[in-house]
Amino acid sequence: MVRFMETSYAPINRSAYRLAAEATDAFEGARSTVQRFINAPKAHEVIFTKNASEALNLVAHSWGRANLAHGDVVVLTHMEHHANIVPWHMLAAELGIELRWVPLTTDGQLDLTDLPALLDGAKAFSFTAMSNVLGTITPVRQLCRAAHDAGAVAIIDACQYVPHNITDVQAWDADFIAFSSHKLCGPSGIGVLWGREALLDAMPPFLGGGNMIADVRLDGFTTAELPAKFEAGTPPIIEAIGMGAAVDFLQCLGMHNVRQHEIDISAYALKSLTERFGDDITIHGPTNVEVRGATFSFAFRGIHPHDLSQVLDQRNVCVRAGHHCAKPLMRILGAPATARASFYLYNDEHEVDVLADALDSATDIFGF
Repeated sequence: MVRFMETSYAPINRSAYRLAAEATDAFEGARSTVQRFINAPKAHEVIFTKNASEALNLVAHSWGRANLAHGDVVVLTHMEHHANIVPWHMLAAELGIELRWVPLTTDGQLDLTDLPALLDGAKAFSFTAMSNVLGTITPVRQLCRAAHDAGAVAIIDACQYVPHNITDVQAWDADFIAFSSHKLCGPSGIGVLWGREALLDAMPPFLGGGNMIADVRLDGFTTAELPAKFEAGTPPIIEAIGMGAAVDFLQCLGMHNVRQHEIDISAYALKSLTERFGDDITIHGPTNVEVRGATFSFAFRGIHPHDLSQVLDQRNVCVRAGHHCAKPLMRILGAPATARASFYLYNDEHEVDVLADALDSATDIFGF
């Protein structure tokens, strides 16, 4: 990103001089890199947004307004992030659509017992591929098949999944997926919406302005071809370059290696924390590491998560505390907040031990 800013930056798509053409090529090169990373059929199906939340809003408000009417059904799950709940609530208030919810099992997986009934008559099934709270990895291919069998489109919040697993939108048979750069070692301020070309072509534009038009007249306008149709204004050029570099980095590591590392560290964390603290720690989500990521939301000895996070910070252990943008799930768990430790490719077993030692120090401070 620094090199691009120092030597190559220019506004893209708008000028014929060499520097602008090279900047445009670099920007579109990043799009192609993302296309290959998720095995999308075509690069122009990859839409750059400012984050995954904007990508999910784009689907809800562009596809949703064009295809949903009063009484139509959209199915969600109880483990969704607010970004995959609030846009649908907004449409429910505007259009009068019905929201249905897939519940959870006691170990934090989706309860699919009544899924056919929930999807009966539905127009869309929008669900996470991996919970940002529970770490649960959902059976995406199965869920997409169930959606299509019911005549619904499958919309996937893949924000947590893409950085941690091999992602293949064609193998999933997905219709839309959304994810963010900052969760895969890239910069913030840029995300991705991938959608099937036919669906994107049929959708109205989400934002209006420069770059997304083919023509503008006093009596109307016509849109540009994909992907420009959904990329109004000056895009996050530098951030796209950074995201492309992050994807290249992950591909060099090998996503199968990233996933195996997370399985190993998840197994170690579950075993060591539960053996050390027993009933004093409650780790939410599946105990089977094959169906979870290395994200651990937990309660510890009755200490408030915010207090716990501040004490852990004194030991240079960084955990998030709060509702993690998943208040409906928090209510189902019976917890107003949790602490959350998230392990990734840069963590190892030693850091699990450091977390455990820091938790012991919190016990000393609060007198347990």
